[in-house]
Amino acid sequence: MSVTSKTAVSANEAIQKLVDGNRRYVTGQFALKDLGDARREELVKGQKPFAVILTCADSRVPPEHIFDQGLGDLFVVRNAGNVVDPVTLGSIEYAVEHLLAPLVVVMGHDYCGAVKAAVDGGEVPGSIGAIVAKLLPSVEKAKATGATGHDLYELATDENIKTTLAEIKESPIIKHFLEEGKVTLKGAKYFLKTGEVVFD
Repeated sequence: MSVTSKTAVSANEAIQKLVDGNRRYVTGQFALKDLGDARREELVKGQKPFAVILTCADSRVPPEHIFDQGLGDLFVVRNAGNVVDPVTLGSIEYAVEHLLAPLVVVMGHDYCGAVKAAVDGGEVPGSIGAIVAKLLPSVEKAKATGATGHDLYELATDENIKTTLAEIKESPIIKHFLEEGKVTLKGAKYFLKTGEVVFD
């Protein structure tokens, strides 16, 4: 059975497809996906992803595998720390406005190196500083709770998911689609050891 997205789905159906796919991933019972010539030929005509996933560029966090999805199913945007800048936001806006994706998920993960670097502070070379700067407000919120050690890293990760969602909501395009009930935004966290994704 193929899990490719060929017809429009609602946001609730999209969330369920992600939940079901993650369950398959965690249990190792992967769905049969159409990755052949016919599917590629079909996608040349256009794409209709059922969800946008903004997540970390970490090599251990591949959304297509984590959610057990195939070609054309997910519109994936990745950068270290799953932060929002104009290019990232423009990519999300494109998927919502032009591809009519009904769901946007911001997915952080535990043991995030970008978050750890922002929490630990110190010198960061090159443009890595731009990532750390985006993460610092979330780090400060986490520190204000008095959390320390691993708890602080994870709380900062959670705060960053919330901050990123809030920034996406400020987009006039996203705001319009939210008001029209045409898109849903969700936060999620991926756990490296178990493979599980927990939605907010």
